[in-house]
Amino acid sequence: MGRSSRDQEMQTSSGFHGRAIMSQSSREDSIGQDKKADTDIEPEASVRGSEDVEAAAVPTKPWAAASPPPPALSDVPDGGLDAWLQVLGSWVIMVNTWGLVNSYGVYQTYYETVLLPSQTSSAISWMGSLQAALLMVLGVVSGPLYDAGHLKLLVRAGLFLIVLGMFMTSLCRAYWQVLLAQGFCVGVGMGLVFLPSTAVISQYFRRHRALALGIASSGSPVVGMVFPIIFTHLVGSVGFGWATRVIAFILLGLDVIPVIFMHPRIATTTTATTPQHSPLPEPAETPQQQQQQQEKKKLPPKRRPRFDPSALRDVPYLLIAAASFFAFLTLYVAFFYIQLYAEQLARADSHPPPSLAPYLVTLLNAGSVVGRILPNALADRAGSLNVLLACTGASAALAYAWLGTRGLGGLAAFALLYGGFSGGVLSVLPSVVMAMTPDLSRLGARMAVLFLLGGLSVLCGTPIAGAVLGGASEAEWKGMIGYSAAGLTVATVLLCVSRAILYRKTGKIRQ
Repeated sequence: MGRSSRDQEMQTSSGFHGRAIMSQSSREDSIGQDKKADTDIEPEASVRGSEDVEAAAVPTKPWAAASPPPPALSDVPDGGLDAWLQVLGSWVIMVNTWGLVNSYGVYQTYYETVLLPSQTSSAISWMGSLQAALLMVLGVVSGPLYDAGHLKLLVRAGLFLIVLGMFMTSLCRAYWQVLLAQGFCVGVGMGLVFLPSTAVISQYFRRHRALALGIASSGSPVVGMVFPIIFTHLVGSVGFGWATRVIAFILLGLDVIPVIFMHPRIATTTTATTPQHSPLPEPAETPQQQQQQQEKKKLPPKRRPRFDPSALRDVPYLLIAAASFFAFLTLYVAFFYIQLYAEQLARADSHPPPSLAPYLVTLLNAGSVVGRILPNALADRAGSLNVLLACTGASAALAYAWLGTRGLGGLAAFALLYGGFSGGVLSVLPSVVMAMTPDLSRLGARMAVLFLLGGLSVLCGTPIAGAVLGGASEAEWKGMIGYSAAGLTVATVLLCVSRAILYRKTGKIRQ
C-alpha cells in the first residue's frame, strides 16, 4: 500500500511536471509565432512607431486652435498710420512713374530742337510712349508676383532701375542711347512698381479706397508741374546732363520712403507664417485627422492662377478693358505735343508769347492735381464707373475744343481743364477694376490684363499722332488733334455700354 501510494504520487507529480513543461513549451511556441508575426509586419509597425515617437517628441501646434484666423480681405482698417504710410509710399511711386511720363513733354521739345534735331517727332515720341507702355504692359509680370507676396522685391528692383535709367540718360548723346536708358531701363522699372503700389492700397482701405487712390495718384501731376520747371531753368545754365541728374537725385531721395514703409497687410502666399512656441496644448488628433494631414502633405502646393478665367465671362469688365485701350491710345497726345504746338503758334504769329510754351505742360499737370483727388472723392459717393464715364466724356469734348483753341487764354484754360479730367480718367480706373473684382486675391491678374491693353495702346498711340502730324502744317495739326478726340470718343461710348449692362444686371445707379 505504501509503495503503491508513493508510485501514484510520483506519477501524478511527473504528470504535472510534464504538463507544466508542455505548457511552457506551448507558451514559447506562441511567443515564437508572435515574434515571427512581428517580424513579418516590422516595416509597417516601425513606421507607425516612428510616427508616434515623432508625434510625442515634436512640440504641439497650439496656434491652430488658440490663435485667430489671418485677417480677411474684407477686414480692412480704412485708416491708421500704417495705412497712410502705404498711401505716401504709393505717392512717391507715382512720382517715379506717371510723374516722369507726364514730364516727358519738355524732353520731347528739347530732343526735337537741340539734342536730336535730325529725328522726326514720331521717332522721338517712341521713347516717351515706350516708358508708358512698359509701365502698363509689365503688369502681367508684376501683378502675379504681387499676388504671390513679392511686393518688397518689386518695389526695390523697380525703383533701382528708374533711378539708374535717369542717371544713364544724363550721359546720352545719341538716339539709341536715350531709347535704351530713358525708354527701356526707366520703363521696365516703372512696370515693376506701378501696379503693386496701386493694388496694395486695396488691403488698407475699403470705404475710402477711391479717395486714397486719388491722393496717391496726385504725386504724378505734382511732379509733372515741378520737373518741367526744374529742367527748363537748369538746362540753360548747367546743361542737359546735370539738369537730368538733379531730377534723378530728387527721385533717389524720395525712394527711401516706399523702400522702408511699403508692405502688404495680409499674407498673399498660400501658406501663412506660424509662431514657433506656445504654452497652450493642442487637442489630440484622431487617426482619421492624422491620415488627412498626411494626404495633404503629399499634394502639390496650390498656385494662384496667372490669369483670371472668370474675366472672359464678365462683359462689363471686357468693355471697360476695351475702353481703356482707346482712351490710352490718345489720352497723352496733349501732354506730348501741346508745348510744341504753342511754340509753333508763337513762331507763326507771336501769339501766344514764346515764354508761355514751357509752362503749358505744367498747367496740364496743375489741373491734373485736382483731377486726381476730387473725382476719386466723388467716386466713393457716386460710383467709380459713373465718375470714370463723366471724366472720359469731358476729356473727349475738350479734345474737340482744342481744334479751335489759339492764344494765351484759350491754351491755358484748355491745359487746366484737360489736365483735370484726364487725371480723373487715370486715377479712377483702378478703383473701377477693384469694385468689379469679387475676389480681391485675383485683383493683380485682372489689373494686369487691363494695363496690358492700355500699355499696348500707349506704345503706339503717340507715335501714330506724330506720324499724323508729319510736317506740322495747320491741316496736319488739326488731323492729329482730331485723332486724339476720336479715340476718347470711342472710349466714352464703350463705357456707356458697360454702364448700361451693369444697370440691367444689378438695377443700381451707383456703380
